[in-house]
Amino acid sequence: MPTFTAFTTLTGKEQAEALGLAMERLVPEPTGIGVFEMEDGSGLWEIGGYFTERPDETALAVLASAFGAKAFVISELPETDWVAKVKRELAPVEAGRFFVYGSHDADKVPEGAEPLLIEAAMAFGTGHHGTTLGCLRALDRLASGGFVGQSVADIGCGTAVLAMAAARIWPNPVLASDIDEVAVEVAEANVTANDLQGRVICLEATGFDHASLAAAAPFDLVFANILKAPLIALAPDMASHLQPGGHAILSGILNEQADEVIEVYAENGINLVHREEIVEWTTLTLTKMG
Repeated sequence: MPTFTAFTTLTGKEQAEALGLAMERLVPEPTGIGVFEMEDGSGLWEIGGYFTERPDETALAVLASAFGAKAFVISELPETDWVAKVKRELAPVEAGRFFVYGSHDADKVPEGAEPLLIEAAMAFGTGHHGTTLGCLRALDRLASGGFVGQSVADIGCGTAVLAMAAARIWPNPVLASDIDEVAVEVAEANVTANDLQGRVICLEATGFDHASLAAAAPFDLVFANILKAPLIALAPDMASHLQPGGHAILSGILNEQADEVIEVYAENGINLVHREEIVEWTTLTLTKMG
């Protein structure tokens, strides 16, 4: 069965969400609609729909005009078994002592590595993205320097790969939170697949706003692999939930955005100790002043 996509962009979250809702009334109707803020710092939002029949180009043109969006770009996708394709193309990732792999590569886990099983269908957060890879390297660097996390949180955890990595090497339970209910369900499934039940506790929360996070604070290590704007908004809360001398590993930051994030965190008493660029993404390791 052929699949068609129709994508456009416009400025403003409210307008983007309204356009997404309007697309639900199209005939033929889309099988799925996505509304996402673009990660390039442009302020643009991308709105897209997936269709099993060719969408009505006239209706899409009317919607684009009504909401001040660019003209929809319509494409027909080839029939592809995407999970099988991802399994073929996503090789295991090594990040210091950590080895991130799918079950199809279980026989490739090196002796002595810390294995992290993330299935290919969950491609973001597998370690192939520069943000996740950078965070895993930063964690390995801290641990290699003798740091042992006693109270660790992963804010905006996604697949929970970072929380699981910390739980692999340190004895105390790690808290992993995400604002999205589905992400929390994915995180819980990954925790079970890695036999880390009770070692990684998954929570639905906005930032640090959860009773379990409040009870566990202050933390000596916090991961936040999200995006620049929420990272900047999180800085005051990070300062209040991080213990003196504690570390923050931040990513989801485009290289050109890093200096602004560093400046905001320094204003909150959390200073840069290491930065790494992987393609267009920067990972920061910072420490709260004692």
